[in-house]
Amino acid sequence: MHDEHTTRRPVLNVALTGNVGSGKSTVAARWTGAGVPVVSADELSRRAVLPGSPGLEEVRAAFGDTVVAADGTLDRTHLRDVVFADEERRRTLERILHPRIRELRARWMEEMRAAGASLVVSEIPLLFETGTQDDFDVTVLVDAPSELRRERIQRDRGLSVDEADAIMAAQMDSERKRSAADVVIDNAGTLEELQDRADRVLSDLRARAGESSMRVDLHLHTHGSWDCLSDPEAVLARALALGYGRIAITDHDRLGVALRMAEMHPEHVIPGEEVKTAEGIDLIGLYLSEEIPRGTPARATIERIRDQGGIPYLPHPFAAGKGGGGRLADELAPLCDVIEGFNARLHARSQNQRAEALAARHGKCVGAGSDAHTVGEIGNAFVELRGHENRADALLAALRGPSRWGGTSAPRWVHLASTWAKARKKLPGS
Repeated sequence: MHDEHTTRRPVLNVALTGNVGSGKSTVAARWTGAGVPVVSADELSRRAVLPGSPGLEEVRAAFGDTVVAADGTLDRTHLRDVVFADEERRRTLERILHPRIRELRARWMEEMRAAGASLVVSEIPLLFETGTQDDFDVTVLVDAPSELRRERIQRDRGLSVDEADAIMAAQMDSERKRSAADVVIDNAGTLEELQDRADRVLSDLRARAGESSMRVDLHLHTHGSWDCLSDPEAVLARALALGYGRIAITDHDRLGVALRMAEMHPEHVIPGEEVKTAEGIDLIGLYLSEEIPRGTPARATIERIRDQGGIPYLPHPFAAGKGGGGRLADELAPLCDVIEGFNARLHARSQNQRAEALAARHGKCVGAGSDAHTVGEIGNAFVELRGHENRADALLAALRGPSRWGGTSAPRWVHLASTWAKARKKLPGS
């Protein structure tokens, strides 16, 4: 017999708050888009008074049948009018709702912990007014000058100056909140400035939560390709020296080198293959275990990648020749998991820009690859994403989370190196 002990993974519990018109919801949406679990107090308050719930019945008992609409839902607009100008009635509503909201938030927290989250955010407009700031590890306040907030409220809600002032007066003074908050995000400028500040704060929160980052190159070649002479160990050594945590070896129509390197370096190498399909368009399979023959039709190639538990990756979809100039881009994009948004061997910026737009259009993850055929090209492209185990599902989860990609276009002479490699391999004894 033995005892099993389960260690509860620590989760950084963050509260995001801000007075009306501050831009708090914009920051919440930005962080949600970056893959952070975010729950709003408004959403939880709606769950607390769903039709037939004890919460709704208690609200009905306290405020009368008029606060319940004909369809059995809470008439929130009418209830807001009832409590807005009556401090005692507002406190009554808070006594009913706040314990239920806290319980729902605690339940959501456990769900996020079980899902492996290390950072969660609760969007709570009245955080300091309700005295719940001590429930959180970090409090983040989004703030803007009162004049600017008044303008936003009038513009966005179609209210008069008096109506906007009444809403603002019902909330705690922002100066008191600034002194109580752990972090303040100022929003007195442009949307781009707010997004930049929100990104920097999120980066700090992720570091505090212990989330590591990793840099990967998802498309490169070794001497396993017919047009490359690069020693795979030299390729990996160069990548590691430049701070990459992982590379995908994707030789043309060959998997042998990638499999051997993945076996020798299981943490650092993704075994892949770049397949020239029957249509003359390249497709990459990541995390393959069996080679896919050159000339396999594109759809069949994708099916064979998926049959192996791999990731179908569409490289340089708008490149002339190997990408078909975009001929099948919109047909193949829905069938793939990752679209290459940056390829360092493409010299026309528009080709990468169109690929990035293709990924956005079809809701796909964005990848990047140096497409290196020489060791010197390693480092020309990257995807920076959350650290993860070297598995197909883990890579996809990381790509769906916060990530950034980019790089530098390779000089045009690298194509001469590929030409020399083709000729060299045709020489006797090669």
